[in-house]
Amino acid sequence: MNRHDVPTPCYVVSLPALDRNLEVLGSVQKRTGCRILLALKAFAMPAVAGRISAALSGTSASSLHEARLGKECFGGEVHACVTAYRDDEYDGLLSLVEHVVFNSFSQWERFGPRALSAGKRCGIRINPEHSEVEVPIYDPCGPGSRLGVRRRHFREELLDGVSGLHFHTLCEKNADALSRTLSAVEARFGDLIPRMEWVNFGGGHHITRPDYDLDLLCSLVTGFSEKYGVTVYLEPGEAVALNAGILTATVLDVVPGDPDVAILDASAAAHMPDVLEMPYRPEVMGAGKPGEKSHTYRLAGCTCLSGDVIGLYSFDRPLAVGDRLFFGDMAIYTMVKNNTFNGLRLPSIAVEEADGSVSVVRSFGYGDYKNRLS
Repeated sequence: MNRHDVPTPCYVVSLPALDRNLEVLGSVQKRTGCRILLALKAFAMPAVAGRISAALSGTSASSLHEARLGKECFGGEVHACVTAYRDDEYDGLLSLVEHVVFNSFSQWERFGPRALSAGKRCGIRINPEHSEVEVPIYDPCGPGSRLGVRRRHFREELLDGVSGLHFHTLCEKNADALSRTLSAVEARFGDLIPRMEWVNFGGGHHITRPDYDLDLLCSLVTGFSEKYGVTVYLEPGEAVALNAGILTATVLDVVPGDPDVAILDASAAAHMPDVLEMPYRPEVMGAGKPGEKSHTYRLAGCTCLSGDVIGLYSFDRPLAVGDRLFFGDMAIYTMVKNNTFNGLRLPSIAVEEADGSVSVVRSFGYGDYKNRLS
């Protein structure tokens, strides 16, 4: 098959595009000596785990299940950074990870001793109170954030056994945002960093974006590591599979309106929820902005949610039932966040080789819907 033949809806991950991203990330590791982890919260596809584990140092997990996936499928280091640990899952998680990051000193006091007894490297997540993200729900350091310890709440008397610090301020940002973040981190926590063995710069680094300033990133990482004598970790999620996947969809109906509405078998609410949460307008191959081409449509999903709308697009010719559409950059925060609202079938998952051939690695059906609910 090729991407025009796969049953829709279907996520198709391009292996050459994924490899290009991994080559860039691997080059950063080589240039700086840092260690890059895949943040499984963004992309967690076992079918390509071998490629990723060959290029990166490991994975970062936000839950027991992510940690298990990282250990079983990806190998390398597995780091856990969980907002609040569950006592009934904690020992299982400790059996899977090497690094454990605590979001508060109360969590550290409660769970830290068991991690140290198990020989784990422990860290505290800090909040430098520096915002770089414009969308409030994606800003880890916005007002009232529950993520990380602010300096005024930091308890230096409890640092015995803590070997690292973790911070996360970015989302889809270039290296200049990291530069400003590091200044804020050093201003608030610089006196503590020399006591550490490692510092995790978190995620949100858009390292594989074409305009990303790799030289600045490498100089920041190298300079920080040399200044403080620490190992630096980066844990991007999007950058690993950025622009490496598409979502294929079929037009099911065209409803008259102002403009006309093309209803698809792919849903924003169920299959690409960040379109509504961010919100943003994903690219469609061959389409233009509203009015740019001859025929403008509102593309919408097939659920009963009135707001299940993807956006306005224009095309060179009228859309018809059966037409295929291809949404870009649909590997990240799609498969990991999709749902079966309205009993909608989840999109299949496929991989595309360099010659354009496509093979489906996972299909979904009624059982997947039923088993989630009973």
